Order: sequence, then structure tokens, then C-alpha cells
Amino acid sequence: VQLQASGGGLVQAGGSLRLSCAASGRTFSNSVLGWFRQAPGKEREFVALISWNVAQSYVAASVKGRFTISRDNAKNRVYLQLNSLEPEDTAVYYCAAASRIATASSVYDYWGQGTQVTVSS
Repeated sequence: VQLQASGGGLVQAGGSLRLSCAASGRTFSNSVLGWFRQAPGKEREFVALISWNVAQSYVAASVKGRFTISRDNAKNRVYLQLNSLEPEDTAVYYCAAASRIATASSVYDYWGQGTQVTVSS
């Protein structure tokens, strides 16, 4: 599976962005897709995941109610809608794929290159 994230940018606090992850590879439809983020000087942090059949999704407590994950298997894309953004959300956001549901980054075998999200106060 090859992944490419896009949609990041600079936004004011309270604003919104929609990140997109384009996937290629015949195993995409059977994968768990996740989003992680990493701020300068901090460890990579789990944000959200969604299973291949969309039956299961999970969003980290730190962003629950503000971020929403979705996927379109027909388009081989997974999306992360970021609303009510806060300066603390500033980070590089990565999409990743795994063969099972997990929040640990070590479980994810495939990673995109990341897209920068910067939230100004």
C-alpha cells in the first residue's frame, strides 16, 4: 500500500481543514487506515482510525467531538475532518495503514509522507 497525505495548511484558531489520504495498492480495501500526528519535540500521537468496512472507527479523546474520520473505498481515499482547530493541534499529520485495528504506531506498516497543519492563535 502506498499512501499520500494532503490538505494541510495554515489556519486560524477555530477554523477547519480536511485532510485527505490517497492510497494505492490492491490491499487497501482490507486495511485499517489511521491518522497520526507529530508536533515538534513530541512523540507521534494517534489521532483516529477507521476499519476497511467502516464498521469501526475510533477517535482519540484529545480530539473527539472536533475531528471526524471517514473513508471512500471506491476512491481509495481516507479523510480527516478537522474542526474547531486549536494551536495545540499544530503538527505534521500522517496517514498510515495496518492489517488490524490498533492505536499503536508500531502496528502500522505503511506510512504517507505527512502534511503540515499549523494553527495560529
